[in-house]
Amino acid sequence: MPPHDPALAPHPYLDPAAPLATRVADLLSRMTLREKVGQLNQRMYGWHAYRRTPDGDFRITEALRAETERFEGLGALYGLMRADAWSGVDHGDGPGVEDSADLADLVQRHVLEHSRLRVPALFVEEVPHGHMALDGTVLPVNLAVGATWDPALYERAAAHAAAELRARGGHVALVSALDIARDPRWGRTEECFGEDPYLAARLTEALVHGMQGTGAGTDTDTGPGTAPGGSTGAGEFFAPDKAPVVLKHFAGQGATVGGRNSAESELGPRELHEIHLPAARAGVRAGAAAVMAAYNEVDGLPCSGNRALLTGLLRERWGFEGLVMADGLAVDRLARITGDKVSAGALALDAGVDLSLWDEGFTHLEEAVERGLVSEAAVDAAVARVLRLKFRLGLFEHPYTRRAPVLEGGRELSTALARACVTLLHNDAGVLPVQPSVRRIAVLGPHAATTAHQLGDYTAPQRPGTGVSVLDALRRLAPLGTDVRHARGAALTGDDRTSVPEAVATAAASDLAVLVLGGSSARTPDTEFDANGAARTVVSEMTCGEGVDLAGLRLGAAQRALLDAVTATGTPTVVVLVQGRPHAVPEAADRAAALLTAWYPGPWGGTAIAEVLLGLTEPAGRLPVSVPRSAAQLPVYYNHKDTEYGSYADGDAGPLYSFGHGLSYTTFHHGPPRLTGHTVEVDVTNTGTRPGRGVVQLYVRRRRTPVWPRTLELRAFDAVDLVPGECRTVAIHLGADQLELVGADLETVVPSQAVEIRVAASAREALTAVPLVVGQSLTAPAETPR
Repeated sequence: MPPHDPALAPHPYLDPAAPLATRVADLLSRMTLREKVGQLNQRMYGWHAYRRTPDGDFRITEALRAETERFEGLGALYGLMRADAWSGVDHGDGPGVEDSADLADLVQRHVLEHSRLRVPALFVEEVPHGHMALDGTVLPVNLAVGATWDPALYERAAAHAAAELRARGGHVALVSALDIARDPRWGRTEECFGEDPYLAARLTEALVHGMQGTGAGTDTDTGPGTAPGGSTGAGEFFAPDKAPVVLKHFAGQGATVGGRNSAESELGPRELHEIHLPAARAGVRAGAAAVMAAYNEVDGLPCSGNRALLTGLLRERWGFEGLVMADGLAVDRLARITGDKVSAGALALDAGVDLSLWDEGFTHLEEAVERGLVSEAAVDAAVARVLRLKFRLGLFEHPYTRRAPVLEGGRELSTALARACVTLLHNDAGVLPVQPSVRRIAVLGPHAATTAHQLGDYTAPQRPGTGVSVLDALRRLAPLGTDVRHARGAALTGDDRTSVPEAVATAAASDLAVLVLGGSSARTPDTEFDANGAARTVVSEMTCGEGVDLAGLRLGAAQRALLDAVTATGTPTVVVLVQGRPHAVPEAADRAAALLTAWYPGPWGGTAIAEVLLGLTEPAGRLPVSVPRSAAQLPVYYNHKDTEYGSYADGDAGPLYSFGHGLSYTTFHHGPPRLTGHTVEVDVTNTGTRPGRGVVQLYVRRRRTPVWPRTLELRAFDAVDLVPGECRTVAIHLGADQLELVGADLETVVPSQAVEIRVAASAREALTAVPLVVGQSLTAPAETPR
């Protein structure tokens, strides 16, 4: 503990052996209303809190001095280490891995010196796919993580990201997890785990367990843990290498009208509960420290002002005791319905928001209390939750960074995720893996020789030389003597075709063409931003990301022209898509010899892609979303209501590739499922000539329900690695998670009616799979082990 007023020493809140509730209550009782309100504000952009001098030192800014003076301290500070085109922070003036902790300690020291009660600040950082800071490990984006269908691998990567954050002085991680991709026109589709609530729920659990640990307040922790200062508790405190998670965004943001960012969500209560809430519920059960209230409104009520959602459901029904943070400037948006920002802040606080982000409304909570717009008791409840998180982090005993050795293994984890996400969509001509007879490979397209488009939105600037492109990886990994040629061929956007002839000539003179196409979320310094960091105008080659929504899903005109011209040469062509959303690519499906998607696989995604192309790694990814034939079909998600949908008179209504689809370089056979007690067993055999990883997917189809059912619902999955000819029995526990549904009263129940269990390799295959009918013998199934 830093030096402080000796008069504070006897106070219970400074006693590390005192119960946590006692410490919170004691500190709260000593705070003025002004100090309390300060704890609920996260007004500053963190990059405004410091400047770097010409000699490389950090200095506190007048903006930070004014902010701490305003509230006699600081509740939380957002993005102290954030670096990107919006913040303007880069390697010339921002904190790197070697000095981030020094900056964090400098700011924390200033906060403590200006807080009468020595209350430390929370440093809140973006960790969407790795810590968004200079030199932070960049992981594949969430949509790529969804394609791995591998929660265990993701949990290890999330743990590494948390350790990096804490080692650099950060405390709290903002991570997208709760948005469900129902309309791929939405620019933030890359931040979703996929279109399915069950898959998203399992990955959200993995995220929470990886970042926070399985003992940090989870409902699975029953053993004692050592708390800071020697007291004991059941998982109340965070380890020095673990970080509290703020799960974004609660709720329904993935279903905005027209796929437009922050638009309204036309969701009925049932759609909300069945599709958009299961991941949040899983995160709460796993012990998530916080959730973020989303921008969108649900049935007329914005989430940040929706008491029924934040208090009635989240706190009262689900028993959530953590923190609720509003999304950036979401509280001030409530002034549209309340009339001014003072009443907007009061509405958000009363609804259940504890911590604002950049808003003005929460800065006027003193006035709101004085005007009777909200009670001081509501302020106290929110402050108590903020303080509790600070105590759980041990910040009163250890306010400064506990320095750790430089963490190793980030690149390996990122590459492992990238390998697992590469998804083979078709390989009809059997050109993959690349055969020994192929001696000349043409690597073409706007993504072939760059890593910038592999990274996704919310990514810090990378140092020159970081990452591996597809071209570089193929040149390094291809068999000795292979001539790997390159021509860009086309720009990512626009219709400039002047470079197409060079690419065509290169392809025509080769045995195989690898055409690397797709989209990009790469922001540039000339990007114009909204006040919350969303892109206001599309610049350069940015076709995806926050604020970049599309009306159509086709690739750019120049890319389509390049695809047509290269495939017309007759040279077998493999198309690789690097993308943040499922583009509609019927041309590639029709004309390419093979088609893969790697999503945004991270800096080292080029290595993963090349390894799969060359057969050094088996393709293991499975689609976390359905791929449409065109935007005119939308929606095409698999788990629609069980209605006899008609086709279109002018086209097919089904997806180009279905949810769960993904091929291997071998083949698998699934035997008929059988029931043993509360376990479904299925024999899986590798019937091909290469080893491979199969993903066994268990879907439920309901025969009789109290409400209209969905066609299929994914309710379990498991991966199995098999060598050629090997057969293994995959056993899947059939518990409440697999059979429960949202009843007529919106309560979760396990029905007594019979259901069909269908085990298959994709949602499309499950439609025709032989069902296993499960009857009333499982009306009270054993709970799924957690």
